[in-house]
Amino acid sequence: MGTTVDEHHADETLATRLRNARDSAKLTQAQVAAEMGMSRPTLISIEKGTRPVSPTELVKFAELYEKDVSSLLRPVSPPASIRARFRTGLVTSTNEGDLDQAVDELERFADNYLDLLRRSQVRLPGRPPATHPVDYLGPDRAGEALATEERNRLGLGDGPLQQMREVLEVEVGLRVFFLDLPSKVAGLFIYVDPLGGCVGVNRNHPPQRRRWTMAHEYAHYLASRDRPEITRLGRGRINDTERLAESFAANFLMPRNGIIRRFHELKQDNAGKATPATLVQLAHTYRVSVQALCLRLEDLDLIPAGTWDRLKANKFQPRAAADLLNLSHQPEGGDPLPYHYRTLATQLYLDGDITETQYAHYLDMSIIDARKEFQNLTSTRDVSDDGQAQIVDLLDSVE
Repeated sequence: MGTTVDEHHADETLATRLRNARDSAKLTQAQVAAEMGMSRPTLISIEKGTRPVSPTELVKFAELYEKDVSSLLRPVSPPASIRARFRTGLVTSTNEGDLDQAVDELERFADNYLDLLRRSQVRLPGRPPATHPVDYLGPDRAGEALATEERNRLGLGDGPLQQMREVLEVEVGLRVFFLDLPSKVAGLFIYVDPLGGCVGVNRNHPPQRRRWTMAHEYAHYLASRDRPEITRLGRGRINDTERLAESFAANFLMPRNGIIRRFHELKQDNAGKATPATLVQLAHTYRVSVQALCLRLEDLDLIPAGTWDRLKANKFQPRAAADLLNLSHQPEGGDPLPYHYRTLATQLYLDGDITETQYAHYLDMSIIDARKEFQNLTSTRDVSDDGQAQIVDLLDSVE
C-alpha cells in the first residue's frame, strides 16, 4: 500500500521539527550523524522527510536535542524557525548569550501556543491591523500618525492607557512574552506564521520600561512586520526605523491632545506653575517614567528643553517623590506567557484533555507552581456582603 496524504504530512512535519531541533541545539549534520551512528546522507534524507524515522532513532534524537518525544511528534507544523530568522542579530551579539537562550525560549513558547490552539480548536484573539505604508512621511510624523490611527481604530480616545499588555493581546492580536533578555536588550519582535506578531519584552526591566518596549515593538508590527527586530538600549544615533518606533511609543502612550490638556489642568491646580510634583503626578497617570514624560513635554514645548537633564543633575528621585505624594503603586503583571495562552492550558486541564504534568509543562512551571497558577486563574477577588475581601472560586460559582 502507498503512503497516505496524512502520513506524508506527518513525515514532513517530523522532518521539520528534527531540523529545527538540531538548529536550536547548534549541531551540524556531521555531528548529529556521528552521534546517531548513521551516515550524513541518511540524516539529510530524514530531515527532508524522504526517509522514515524508527522509534529507537526518535528516542535518540530526542535525547540528543534535549526534547520531549511528544513535542517532536506534534501533528501540526512548527512555527518557522525563529532562531534562523534572528540569526544575523544573534551573530552580532557575541556577548549576549542570554539573548540566544531567550530566542530559543520564544521559539518553544510559540510552538506550545500553536499546540494549545490545535488541542482547543479555538481562534486567536485580536483584530490584526493591515500593514501601514508611511514611507511618504518622516519617521517622527509617521510614528504619530500610526499611533493616532491605532488609538482611533481601537476606540481608546486620548486618555491614559491602563492595561497595555491586555489591549495588545486581546484587541490587537500581538502575542506578548516576558523573557529573560540581556540588560541592554529591551525587547524583540518577529512575525511568526500562523501565530502572528510575537513580542518579547525584558521581564527584568521596570514596569514603565516594559510598557514603552511593548509600544515600541507594536510599531514594528505596524510598519515593518516582515523584518525581525531586536531593540537595544544605549546605541547612540538610531536609524529611521527606530525613530519611527520611538515616536509611535511616545504618541501611543501619551497622545498629544490628552497630555496637553492634563498638563494644563495640573498647572491650574498649582497656581499656573509646573513643578517636579506636577511631572511625577502626570507620569503616574500615564504609567510612564518621569524621564519619558519630561522628554515628551519638552518635545511638545510645554516645558523648557533640558528639564530632565537638570532634574537628573540635581539628583531628583522620582520614586521618592511619588512616595511623598502618596501615589499608589500600580501593579504590573510579569507573567512570562500571554494570558490567553495560560487560559487555554487551564481550560484543557480543567476538561481533562491534558494531565497535570502536561499542564505544568505548557506553563513552564513545576507542578507545585502550576497548581498555584491554576488557583489564580480559576478564582477572583470579590467583596462579601459584610464588605470584606474574599476569594471567589469561579468554577464553583458556575451553575
